[in-house]
Amino acid sequence: MKKSGIKAICFIVGLTLSSLPALVQATTKVDADKVATTLQQDAAGKKLEQAIPSASDEEKVSINSASAEELADILNGVGLKKAQAIVSYREQNGPFTQVDQLQEVPGIGASLIERNHARLRL
Repeated sequence: MKKSGIKAICFIVGLTLSSLPALVQATTKVDADKVATTLQQDAAGKKLEQAIPSASDEEKVSINSASAEELADILNGVGLKKAQAIVSYREQNGPFTQVDQLQEVPGIGASLIERNHARLRL
């Protein structure tokens, strides 16, 4: 009876130990998947935050005092030619009294003003 009891215990211990690596591997794989998913989500969130700056982070430009180069550098969709048109209009007609008055400048439309509204100041 003693030998069969010892054999049974050895069998159970052997069976338990043989399944242990599979359990460890399964747990490790699940944890690794969770970590990888979390890292991907964090990286995507940071990229999104960097790609879309808030209005407080953006540089503002004064349409009444900025040079053509400054306007071209800061405004989205405004090159040196359009920026020079803004400066020329300002020199001929005096300072702008409101941002929407930029529509009077040839080549500047409502969509361009809307796109840059957070960057514009008088």
